[in-house]
Amino acid sequence: MAHGDKHYTVYILANRKNGTLYVGVTSDLATRVWQHRQKRHPGFTARYDVHKLVWHSTFDSVEAAIDFEKRLKKWRRAWKIALIEERNPDWEDLYPTLGPTNF
Repeated sequence: MAHGDKHYTVYILANRKNGTLYVGVTSDLATRVWQHRQKRHPGFTARYDVHKLVWHSTFDSVEAAIDFEKRLKKWRRAWKIALIEERNPDWEDLYPTLGPTNF
């Protein structure tokens, strides 16, 4: 069941190149990454300072996004690194490319 024009994003955060990885899903990527960067929620990303957006992909349905997120979490680390480096070989922080945020 699609929810109108809403899009859902699966994303990967890292603390540095080849460092600790975090996979998540959200309907508002800019806000969610900002929350990670501000350590708004205690947990894995706050504890390990994982806040650099290194990869993301958009889906039209929440079901497709959640399904891909679950599969991606089970991938071998090397596959995740290959996925990141396919589009972002230098592991640049993609957060600034998301446009202005109103925080």
